[in-house]
Parts: sequence; structure tokens; C-alpha cells
Amino acid sequence: MRAMAKLSESVADENRRSRKSLGHRRPADAAKALVMTAIGQMVDDGAAEWSLAATGEIELRLVTGEVFLLGDQEITRLA
Repeated sequence: MRAMAKLSESVADENRRSRKSLGHRRPADAAKALVMTAIGQMVDDGAAEWSLAATGEIELRLVTGEVFLLGDQEITRLA
């Protein structure tokens, strides 16, 4: 549970920074920031849970059953 809270805090911090500087980022960085903001909102709303995988990637589980790995530059659907 602490890992998820810590992860949520770090993503929330990144989201705050990215919202302030979206105009100064490369398009890919801006898009990633928007995606992470949307995913963070899903977690906040209770529609998903995330945790840090042993590989350093973020594992995202939607309440509908889908499971994704969020890599640095890609998202992979596992189930």
C-alpha cells in the first residue's frame, strides 16, 4: 500500500510540474504527461489501481479486469 501511495505522490508531483510546463515540452513529453494525468485521475476515482513492478515499470489494473504495463515509452496490455 505504501508503494502505491508513494507512486501516486510521485505521479501527482510530475502531473503538477507538467501542467505548468506543457508548452515548453516536446510533443511526445507533453502527450505522456497528459496520459499519466488521465491515468492518475482514474486511480484517484477508484477505476484503477497501480503498483510498481519489479522491472521498474508501472502495472496498471483497471476494475474491469484489464492489466497494462506502463513502460517509459510504451504501454503493453497483459490481460
